[in-house]
Amino acid sequence: MGTGGVEIGMVNGGDGAGPDEPRYGRDWPAHTFLGRLDQRLRGALLELGQFVRYASGTTLIIEGDLGRDLFILLDGVCKVTGVTPHGVRALLAVRVGGDLVGEIAAMDGEPRSATVTAGGAVTARRISPADMEQFLVSHPMMAAEMNRAMAAKLRWSTRRRVDYGDHVKIRLARVLVELAYLHGTPVADGTSIGVLTQPEIGGLIGAGEPSAHKALAELRSAGILSTRYRRIVVHDLSRLGDVADGDS
Repeated sequence: MGTGGVEIGMVNGGDGAGPDEPRYGRDWPAHTFLGRLDQRLRGALLELGQFVRYASGTTLIIEGDLGRDLFILLDGVCKVTGVTPHGVRALLAVRVGGDLVGEIAAMDGEPRSATVTAGGAVTARRISPADMEQFLVSHPMMAAEMNRAMAAKLRWSTRRRVDYGDHVKIRLARVLVELAYLHGTPVADGTSIGVLTQPEIGGLIGAGEPSAHKALAELRSAGILSTRYRRIVVHDLSRLGDVADGDS
């Protein structure tokens, strides 16, 4: 059982790849945690823990829970959410294959700071804190990489807070530019940003659904993007960047 969720099709972990387990010789995006590791360190890390699969909508981590396992995402997309002081669940971040989730609780032993939910089929390595601590002792370079990953997440969070003083359309453009570069998928007419709903995008930029909808409508009318079922296609990243810089 995963923390708050069900692990399906589990393959034995730490004993080599099973018949359904992905090959770990693949490349992950350079901006992700796995993408930044050298091949030897990454290979050793991916021998830890258990290979797990999660169906769409399954919760890997629950905010406030005392679990301390961390997850290295191999494939798929996860949504990181938290409950605001007003009781509203807001989308805080998106994590993809190559990213690390759950490492803060694994390191400090405090309750989980957010909920992590599979936004589609997800595969991962689930690693116990004891195994990770032992690995850090024998591979001290990994501690620096984990600190770097946590620093990147802190920078993202800080940028979102600073952006709250700007116009909703500017905040939206900045988030969409970043999501397009980090998580976008090339399509025939631009770059597709999938999985997120309009309310979730509103949560990312600290705006209500009506305000986020209006800002999206303005960008759509300008021909910069189009909205489709559970995804946005950015047709002109350059113009979207101009909006993000305040040049509407």
